[in-house]
Amino acid sequence: MAGKSKVLVIGGTGYIGKFIVEASAKEGHPTFALVRESTVSDPVKGKVIDNFKNIGVQLLYGDLYDHESLVKAIKQVDVVISAVGHMQLGDQVKIIAAIKEAGNVKRFFPSEFGTDVDRHHAVELAKSAFAVKAQIRRTIEAEGIPYTYVAANCFAGYFLPNLSQAGATSPPRDKAVILGDG
Repeated sequence: MAGKSKVLVIGGTGYIGKFIVEASAKEGHPTFALVRESTVSDPVKGKVIDNFKNIGVQLLYGDLYDHESLVKAIKQVDVVISAVGHMQLGDQVKIIAAIKEAGNVKRFFPSEFGTDVDRHHAVELAKSAFAVKAQIRRTIEAEGIPYTYVAANCFAGYFLPNLSQAGATSPPRDKAVILGDG
């Protein structure tokens, strides 16, 4: 497998992460997924883990909040892809610190996978999330870590089930809130 990068996905059992892990493995990259030990026994995520094993993904047990396990995992790879969820975007500073300590990463892809936060003017709720993503970008750049920002613009499957209504779990039946100036 000359020329293939060793890829670690953090957040690999999540909404977007599972597709990234699968694509990396199918492209022939030695692929690793950082997972918590409790994830393996989870009824839903356990099925995702089984699929990973079937396609040759190596599981590395650790946690975003356990610096030692992060550094240990990162030392085994060339590329780190963060696919952490919205609530953990700011916690990517922990990944940045571990990458810096490990000293071997050739490329870091932070959890972006949406709008290019440096070129977009958003309204709340998105504005706050974009500010966190922009701060992560500035931290990566300040640390001198090689990076790539992936701006895929939007994942309709994320917004369509509730028509972008914050906090809703299904489409509204009587009223929809239009954000911004309408």
